Formats: sequence, C-alpha cells, structure tokens
Amino acid sequence: MKKAIRYLRFSKQGQSVCSIERQEMITDNWLKFNGVELIDSFVDQGKSARTFDRPDFIKLKEFIVRHHNKVDYLVVDQLDRFSRIADEAITMVKALQKTYGIQIVSVTENITFDYDTPGSYFRAGLQLLLAEEENINRSVKVRGGIYTAKTVKGRYTYKNPPFGYRKEGLEKARILVVDESQAKIVRFIYDSFLRNTPIYLIRKQAEELGFTIKGNMAIERVLKNPAYTGLIKASSHQGAPGGLFPGIHEPIIDRTTWQMVQEKIKRPGKTRTVIDDEIPLRGILKCHCGNPLSGAPSRGKSGRYYHYYKCKHSKHNNISAIKAHEQFSKICELMSLPTTRVRKIRTESRESIDRELEFNLKKVSEKKKQLQENEEKLYSLEEKWIKNEINKDTYDRWYSIYNAEIISLRGAIERLSENRSLAFGILENKLDMLTDLRYVYDSAETLQKREFVSLVFDNNLYYENQIFRTPTMMEILSHNHLKMRDKGLLIYDKKEDLLLKDPLSGE
Repeated sequence: MKKAIRYLRFSKQGQSVCSIERQEMITDNWLKFNGVELIDSFVDQGKSARTFDRPDFIKLKEFIVRHHNKVDYLVVDQLDRFSRIADEAITMVKALQKTYGIQIVSVTENITFDYDTPGSYFRAGLQLLLAEEENINRSVKVRGGIYTAKTVKGRYTYKNPPFGYRKEGLEKARILVVDESQAKIVRFIYDSFLRNTPIYLIRKQAEELGFTIKGNMAIERVLKNPAYTGLIKASSHQGAPGGLFPGIHEPIIDRTTWQMVQEKIKRPGKTRTVIDDEIPLRGILKCHCGNPLSGAPSRGKSGRYYHYYKCKHSKHNNISAIKAHEQFSKICELMSLPTTRVRKIRTESRESIDRELEFNLKKVSEKKKQLQENEEKLYSLEEKWIKNEINKDTYDRWYSIYNAEIISLRGAIERLSENRSLAFGILENKLDMLTDLRYVYDSAETLQKREFVSLVFDNNLYYENQIFRTPTMMEILSHNHLKMRDKGLLIYDKKEDLLLKDPLSGE
C-alpha cells in the first residue's frame, strides 16, 4: 500500500477555519479514492508562501530526510500551498523526487509531479508561474492602496503606532492620537538633542522618564521619524513620486524644530563625547586650531591624579583643568549683571508676557472660528456623501483635508490656552540669579554647564596662550569684556557682521 505525508498551509489567521478544513477534506478524499495511507500531516498557520522558512515545512523536510524510504507522495491541495515562488518551488520538488524518490501531488489541480514526464513537468511549472503572477498582482494592488492611503488620505498605515501615539478607531478609520505622557518624553529627546546632549545620555534619561523602545538606534529613529511633525513618508509607486506628505494626525514636534534636528543629523559625525564631572568642558572648549579639546587624568609624582584638557596635536594646548575652571568661574563673575539691569529686565519681561497673553487670546479666538468653519464644512461634506451628491474619491479627498485641519486647529487651541503663569513665575523668581552667574555656573550639573557655555558663546569658545577666546558672546553678558581681557581671562574678538544685539527680554 502506497504511503503519503500531507502539507497544509494558510497565510492569514482569518483563513484558518475555512481554508484548512477544505484542504483536509479534499486531500482526504484523494487519499481514500487512491488507496493511499496517510502517515503524518504538517500544518503551517498564518505563514506566507514567499519563503520556505516555515516551522512545519522545516519539520516536513527533516521527516523526509529520516523516513523518505517509507514515503511515496507528498500531498498538497494546490501547488501554491507549497510555494508561490516558481523557480524555488520547481527546484524543491525536483530535489524531493530525484534525491528521495517522493512525488508531489496537487489534488485540486490533478497533477502528480513527475520530473521524467514532460507534460507533468510543464503543467506543474505553469501552475506555479500563475500562482506567482497572482501574488505579484496582489502585491502591486496592496502597495498602490498603501500609497494612496499615505499620500491622499494622510493615514499612518503601519501596524504599530510610533512611541508618543496610540491608535484609535476601527480599520481604515483608525488614526494616530497623541499619548501626552509619552509625547513629553519625545519632546525631551528632541530638546536634549538640540542642546548637544550626547545620545547615550539622552537614552539613559529618556528611559528613566519611561521610554520603552529598545535597540541601539532607538533614539535616532525617534529623531528621524517625520510622523512626529505630522508628516507621512511614502515610497514612489509606478511613476508617482515618493517623499513626505501631510498626515491627518496631530504633530508632537513643530516643523521648525524637526527641520533643525534633521539638519543637525546630516552634519558630519562627531567623536562620541563621554560626560565627566571632572572635565565638563571636554568637547565644547576648542583649541586655537579648531579641534575640540579632549580631557583625561594624569598621575602626578605624589600618586594623585590631575585632569587636563588636551588637543590631539601634541604641541598645542595641554591645560590644567583646575586652572581653566578657575578662569572660567572668574569670567562668569564678570558676566553677572548689576541689580539695576536685572530690575529693567524684570519690568520689560512682564510687559512682554502680558503682550504674549493678549496675543494668544486673540489667536485662540481666531482658531476657534476657523475650527467651527471646518467642522461645518466637514458636516456638509458628510451630508453630500449620504445623499450621493459626490463620489467616494471626492469624499475621501476632502474628508482628509478637513479632518487634518480640524486636528491641527484643536492642537493649536490647546497649546495657546495653556496656563503659563507657573512658568512665568519661575522666570521672574530666577531673574535675580543673573546677578551672580559664578554661583549659577559652579552649582550647576555637568550637562547644565555644557549647555550654559554653548548658549553664551554660541559654541565658539577657544583656548590659546593660557587665555579663553571667542568671536561670539551673548551681548547682554559682554558688558565687562574689557575687564576680562585686562585680567587675562577672556579675549572677546567681536565680529560685528555676525552679531545682532540681543534684546533685554523677549518671549
């Protein structure tokens, strides 16, 4: 009596009931009609035919290697259950017959594959080619649907939402909605990156805040993802252009911030800077040759370690960290503002804050009016759709436009309506610290010190001949720059054509 093994497969979980039961019934009838004994069955659930790397198919091959002398047939419902890649499938079935003497039987197509019979070989090859063609056509249609969903409807089509969002709605009506608890972490990542915080530290601090995405490039993926600024990335399709298209979801990051981050990412890569509390200026302070100074401890004769800032060129800077830090603290002392100047800043800040609040109230009123107009347009569009006055393509196109505008307006209204009195109160309470910037700097954490230096000197702080130098300095803090020069602390070579006077206050 001939013996057979059976292979069944369905590609989607939703096909499991009808597809597998039908395959079992058809193959059972063939086995019974031809008097063939079934030894074993192998079933792959929810697996694609694009690859042979399927759990039960691997078990099937292992079974054949061990027990091929007991098997005459490998029975399938159709050859496309076996595989939809024609050339790979032909190679596989040829190997099964030539190496192990097992013939492939396609029950529905009434083919018993025999490598030595031309008609059988041709029919099997034709069926596999037709299956592969159908697979290609389906793939083209799917890619076209995804392209339309992204470029015309502005939908985020990926299964899992980006960190910072959750999905709401059913099927094609599902949209990204901001998860505010996660969105705060996303904003922290962008802000930290623009403040020149090293990536490894951003990741560490983000994880402490609740960032759950794993992988070495997790932070970089967040920084590069256009979804955070309300854009959808689409690949080109059949001559239609690819690129970034407006999405219907609310952005977490404003467009300007996102563009600044992308430009910074494109810049030539920098050497990874490890933050060390003993040498906070490492990588920020530069040698007169333009290279960032590294830093390292050096062991003295007494066995004690002393830190130095060093240029990669041996004959350039090799500065005692103790001396450099003391010099910089004195510079901060001279940058401190007199009480009269701080009093003026406070007055002008209050006036600026009041103007901003008044401006925001006007903007909220305008945005609410625009929101009402767009909601009315959307309601009118839905009425026309219900009454069959417009076709589906028109409805989909305008629904996407109106819905995106509504989401954007609601986000703007929410931001403009935020109570900023607490932030303004903190600002006013901290203004007196401008009278003692040495204390501010010396008591700051290492990351804050680095941000302070980058902000005040616009990333242009150099060291040459035992003195700090800079062509750029925050104007309001440069009032004592001549004293700094006289004391051998800092030479401020102001570049008139590059600098604009900073206002005493502003938003």
